[in-house]
Amino acid sequence: MTPTAPQVRPATAADLEPIAALHTAARAAYVRGRVPDAPFDAPAEHARWREVWSRVLHREDSPTLCAVRRDRVVGAASYVPDAAPVRRDPRRTGPATVTLHQLHVDPAHWGTGVGRALHAACLHAWRAAGFSRAALDVLWHNHRARAFYTRLGWRPDPDRRPAPDASHLSLTLPLVPPPRRAPAGP
Repeated sequence: MTPTAPQVRPATAADLEPIAALHTAARAAYVRGRVPDAPFDAPAEHARWREVWSRVLHREDSPTLCAVRRDRVVGAASYVPDAAPVRRDPRRTGPATVTLHQLHVDPAHWGTGVGRALHAACLHAWRAAGFSRAALDVLWHNHRARAFYTRLGWRPDPDRRPAPDASHLSLTLPLVPPPRRAPAGP
């Protein structure tokens, strides 16, 4: 059976617990590939990510979206605009950049379109806000996430080298407007 498409909406304070839980589970799943015996899904990890997401959900400059399927939060994404305000002045000197700070999907929903739906909602919001470039850092050893972003058009940032300890890879995505559809003919 094909899973139903998730609904993507702005996250609220009521979404804190499910977002922290799915982040903890997702992180445990992808980090376990590198450190098999570490307790990344321990209560202390959940408390840590609950605190992080509590701060994120209360920041006005960091929009957060969640993906919901059958009344259950199954994914979350948060992004932060660069420090300079987005200007629509064509004389601006550099691209207005937005950073995808978090994108996590409950491992039970990996491969079901939740990540793509969150990504598409982010792209729509970024383009509507006038950003011309997006950036993110992904854990070097998280091959699943790296492949996901590569399929969506993200590429290594030529201006940022990998972290000295090779723990992260910086990716970038130009936010060109989507092609316009020709009006339907008579």
